[in-house]
Amino acid sequence: MPFPYRFAATTLLIVSSSAFAASLSDLSNQDASAGLKAALDKGSSLAVAKLGVENGFLNNDKVRIQLPSILEQARPLLKMTGRGQQLDDLVISMNRAAESAVPMAKPLLMDAIKSMSVTDAKNILTGGDTSVTDFFKQKTSTPLATKFLPLVKGVTDKAGLSAKYNSVMGQAEKMGAVPKEQATVEGYVTQRAMDGLFLMIGEEEKAIRQDPIGSGSKIIGKVFGLLK
Repeated sequence: MPFPYRFAATTLLIVSSSAFAASLSDLSNQDASAGLKAALDKGSSLAVAKLGVENGFLNNDKVRIQLPSILEQARPLLKMTGRGQQLDDLVISMNRAAESAVPMAKPLLMDAIKSMSVTDAKNILTGGDTSVTDFFKQKTSTPLATKFLPLVKGVTDKAGLSAKYNSVMGQAEKMGAVPKEQATVEGYVTQRAMDGLFLMIGEEEKAIRQDPIGSGSKIIGKVFGLLK
């Protein structure tokens, strides 16, 4: 091969090798933070948008709030005593309460994104497939529960079934048959609403990681593309 061509081929090989050698260490802190904040914003916004609408929980098998297992097991007997419709109404009420509460999460999620430190960014980038979701859980679980609980209670109280639920489940808790968080309908729904929200954020995170270019964001593609 003539020298000019050998030189060109060698140069191309070196350039290509350098490109493939690019890694997270080549990212500036600014780019890493910008990419992560964009991914956090996109994933959380999509999750809230999907869940915080009518039937967002009720028609989604992944997050639909079912009756606690002790009530589900008693459903056949309760149906025989004419209470089957009450149970169905309770399920609808619980899911409606979750759908109403989830939009309240948006400002808390945005605050968490704004508070992200360089250390948080590094942990998220190297923390595995659920590190974005884990970050949100750590930062928002307590304030989310505080915001969700009164709204959920307001919705479930309107259905007129919460008092009966709380009476039955309160007795079950005293006997050790159910955990404390299931003893009230508002506590149960609040926890399930948060579980559903974090699950859907996790789904969006997986989608971004699997196809960062398809996210439509150059900075997300740049940062998460290096993780593939």
